[in-house]
Amino acid sequence: MKFLKIVIVFCIIWSCKEENEVEKQIAGIPVEIGIERFDRIFADATPENLTDIKNRYPFLFPEKEADSVWIQKIKDTIQIEINEEVEKKYENFSKEKESLESLLQHVKYYFPEVTVPRVITVTSNVDYQRKVILSDDLLIISLDTYLGEQHHFYQGMQSYLKKNFVRSQIIPDVATMYAKQLVELPRNRTFLANMIYYGKELYLKDLFLPNVLNSIKMSYTEDQYNWAESNEEEIWRYFIDRQLLYSTDADLSPRFLYPGPFSKFYLEEIDKESPDRIGQYIGWKIVASYMKNNNVSLRQLLLADAETIFNTSRYKPVR
Repeated sequence: MKFLKIVIVFCIIWSCKEENEVEKQIAGIPVEIGIERFDRIFADATPENLTDIKNRYPFLFPEKEADSVWIQKIKDTIQIEINEEVEKKYENFSKEKESLESLLQHVKYYFPEVTVPRVITVTSNVDYQRKVILSDDLLIISLDTYLGEQHHFYQGMQSYLKKNFVRSQIIPDVATMYAKQLVELPRNRTFLANMIYYGKELYLKDLFLPNVLNSIKMSYTEDQYNWAESNEEEIWRYFIDRQLLYSTDADLSPRFLYPGPFSKFYLEEIDKESPDRIGQYIGWKIVASYMKNNNVSLRQLLLADAETIFNTSRYKPVR
């Protein structure tokens, strides 16, 4: 027993040493971004300089919309209030800039072909379905969707949405968009395939944000994440007992994979306590187990199908 303890301690120390070495390499990757505060530029816009702004940012102005639409928006009292509230909250964006640079260093370490994007902050009339937009060379962040859970702009919205309208979610949301670019959509429609799809995303997110709490990576509160950990075995047994893994029932995605007030087990004592997207959490655990128990590269993971990952993962839920 004493020998076993020594071996375990040695393995932990060796693992930490390897992780520190990787982080040193990542820190040496040259990444420097500029933050273009279009939110401020538009807040200071006038009918006279609108044409110049449109020439500098043509991709932010749909061709179908006449200048009169934008002139009206410049003068709109709600837009003016949005501008003021964003400036109050984000007068200084330097911490986010540093965190974005660190995130991009991690992304480029694992995927060197990824290019450093042009980063632009905007306001979007609180379009929470498009908080972050990412293309190959452009990253757009809507700051008015990160003003804080209790902000009056979000009155009337459901709590499960509002809890993610916080400053600490900006970088994790950007990491999610990078993961989505790298993970292919599942090839079949089984519940397992969909869980593994989200599990791959979260596994990448974990690599990209090693110093961020798992709860924040999941967009959970700490209590929600603790609930998921404490009930992992029961959740897994529920999925197995009801033969859900290979089911193609479309209703399983909104029940266990999509955002909502809670996951829908249809068990009164569990539903209201459970966090939403619990299937994503289980998918992450399966993928992590697969990577731990198999000598495969990250790119091999991304190419592997859900059944292969599950069958060779040796996944056992936390008791």
